[in-house]
Amino acid sequence: MNKVMTPTKEKSFFIGMKDFLKLIRFNNLMIIFMTQWLGRIFLIGPYQEWKDHFTDIGFWLLTFSTMLIAAAGYIINDYYDIKIDAVNKPKKQVVGKVMKRRVAILTHTVFNFVAIVIGLFLSKEIGTIFFFTTFWLWLYSNNLKRRAFIGNLSVAAMTSMSIFLINIYFIEHNKAVYQFGLFAFFVSIIREVIKDLEDKEGDAQFGCKTLPIIWGDKKTKQFVYVLFALFVILSALIIQRIENEYFQYYFSGLIIPAFFLMFMLHRASSVRNYHDISKWIKYYMLAGIVGMVFV
Repeated sequence: MNKVMTPTKEKSFFIGMKDFLKLIRFNNLMIIFMTQWLGRIFLIGPYQEWKDHFTDIGFWLLTFSTMLIAAAGYIINDYYDIKIDAVNKPKKQVVGKVMKRRVAILTHTVFNFVAIVIGLFLSKEIGTIFFFTTFWLWLYSNNLKRRAFIGNLSVAAMTSMSIFLINIYFIEHNKAVYQFGLFAFFVSIIREVIKDLEDKEGDAQFGCKTLPIIWGDKKTKQFVYVLFALFVILSALIIQRIENEYFQYYFSGLIIPAFFLMFMLHRASSVRNYHDISKWIKYYMLAGIVGMVFV
């Protein structure tokens, strides 16, 4: 006799799946997927047939393994942040509340192992990068994220690496890929510092040494302004070196909302304010990635 899933079990299954997708930051994984494929289509192979893009099994594997490493990174981060998350974001906590810690660490290990094996299958270089990345994400979650700026720098470097992997896979030195990677690096590092401002209360209770805890909000904001100035200067240099005028107009226009975000940061004073800015910066990065279409 076939077993029929009862409404209660069915509801429980979907709640569990929803929590798991929340744990691995499914929306962020989709951004990684979109970033790599837009880069592959519009930066690396704009003159190839469309069918050639989607029949490249190796690149599908690269994208899948990159997403696995990112998901594992989110899991191990939440694994070590159970107590901090209970203060900063109790409603979003999954590990230790919905998922047992041993299940979380097992899932993290399996994801990393599969990703590294795929990486080695693609090339020794990619496999080595994946191994180093998984180790660094563990070190970040276990130690570095509680140290001033080193943790922020680590996240930004890992974010930009997902774009640089495109050049590594195709063994190219496509300037546009490096330029988008630089954009992702600066936007990520600014967002990470702002997230530290948002999470300052919970971080302080558990001995974290983030910039807002060491410097205070005012000096941390000033540091973000310096990062923003560097970002604008480098963006201007990049825009001048790109011959595509549509790309120039697009990225020149992106600088305008960036100034607005800095104005929002200047006026921010509450956790809610910092949360809103962090959310808008994510959309800003997404808008920048869409700019690949114009190259």
